[in-house]
Amino acid sequence: MDDCIFCKIIEGVIPSKKVFENEDLVAFEDLNPVAPVHVLLVPKRHFANLYEMSSTPQGLETLNSLYKALPELVRACGLESKGFRLINNCGENAGQTVMHVHFHLVGGIPLGPRII
Repeated sequence: MDDCIFCKIIEGVIPSKKVFENEDLVAFEDLNPVAPVHVLLVPKRHFANLYEMSSTPQGLETLNSLYKALPELVRACGLESKGFRLINNCGENAGQTVMHVHFHLVGGIPLGPRII
């Protein structure tokens, strides 16, 4: 996608503070963190949202890769014993602002109960 900011980050056109990368995914610090740890976990293959991603065999493979990488990412962020929240906003009405599927890994402070 020519105009996708996450695709440009993945290609290295836009710099980021990467905390994790493998053949399928890249994780980098959010520019506007809501907690001491706020990392975006982004598939390298472009899918507009989680619904689109989970509707294709390639997307399901990528989603599986994301979940397999999660323990390593959590350890890299120092959250393995502190807890964390993994969030996905799917579509504009859910608050998705970049139309490239991504997950927010948030932690480092008590997040408390929140109504979702």
